Amino acid sequence: MTRATPIPETVTLHIPFRVVKRGGRKAMQLPEGAARSRRTDNTLVKALARAFRWKRMLESGEFATIAELAEREGIAPSYMTRVLRLTLIAPDLVEAILDGKQGPEVTLARVLEPLPSAWAAQPEHLGQIT
Repeated sequence: MTRATPIPETVTLHIPFRVVKRGGRKAMQLPEGAARSRRTDNTLVKALARAFRWKRMLESGEFATIAELAEREGIAPSYMTRVLRLTLIAPDLVEAILDGKQGPEVTLARVLEPLPSAWAAQPEHLGQIT
């Protein structure tokens, strides 16, 4: 634009995206190569926090069994064991999730699935971590 060119009143931008569900919410997924703002997935962060809190409660002896703790928390013991597995995720992956550097395919449902015990194999199993 030059100084003589008038500024248009409206500008229309076309940005391709699709709507995906992440943690029970709808979110925009931009095409490959598009600049992404980093956003933490609050559902994942809460699950990680709960997992490490429950682990600390069990290790301290505050609760003797997972069943006892699950009853106190009002959840099923099977769900608690799945969430407790989050404490076995590699530290660099936990940090990436807390920083919002995980890809759209890294969801709570995905991380609650059984993961490889070797930390080196976990990034490949989970998907994109930027």
